[in-house]
Amino acid sequence: MSMSDKAELLDLALRVGKKAAELLSARPDVLEVSTKSSDVDIVTQMDKASEALIVSSILAQRPNDGIIGEEGAERKSTSGITWVIDPLDGTVNYFYEMPGWNVSIAAKDKDGVVVGVVVSPTINSTWWAIRGEGSFHNGKKLTCNDPVELNRTMLATGFAYESEKRAVQLNCISTLLPHIRDIRRNGAAAVDLCFVGSGNVDAYFESGLHEWDIAAGGLIAQEAGAIISTHEIGGQKFILAAGPHLHQILKNTLGL
Repeated sequence: MSMSDKAELLDLALRVGKKAAELLSARPDVLEVSTKSSDVDIVTQMDKASEALIVSSILAQRPNDGIIGEEGAERKSTSGITWVIDPLDGTVNYFYEMPGWNVSIAAKDKDGVVVGVVVSPTINSTWWAIRGEGSFHNGKKLTCNDPVELNRTMLATGFAYESEKRAVQLNCISTLLPHIRDIRRNGAAAVDLCFVGSGNVDAYFESGLHEWDIAAGGLIAQEAGAIISTHEIGGQKFILAAGPHLHQILKNTLGL
């Protein structure tokens, strides 16, 4: 894929991500809430409205592209490009009017994610990356924190909405907590991954994520120098993201 083709995808993702963030920022006084995997895993009419806007905007420009969306949008690609969309990452934050919720848009080809954009208006942040060309936050090129030792580590994490899965997750965190600086639970996976790339945290560790949670943020972290790996622990798939030095230390500490 040429650089001009990548730039075209990035430009579309940035424009559409901004439009969706503006839609979501006009938060209605009443949210229509339904549930997904559990009683606390919620979806609102704004998740669905954002996805509809993103899908229609992309297909208006690129009608042969595929779509994978958290809220059910699915379309097979005939162009070789598929968009992976989380129209409102951090819905619980959005519901409680807490910062950090975001719009996450990525485009992938047969070799993986090509471009990724994460727009989080409540923290005045737009991250983006092009595969092989680096990642950026509000126009500033990113480099993840590296090297970082375990006892200086600020770790971002999160917990499953299904309560029966949390025991395994807590066991992992309890293994790490005595040895690290601290943890943060920001509530939005895409921003957590971008925070790794930006150096706002040193590492991110969480299970229960889907492709749309990590497609854009994962590329942004990787293009900033972070390593992202997946690990099976207690029947759950965990994602670990950190700079190379710390990534190996965390793997060793967790016995991965």
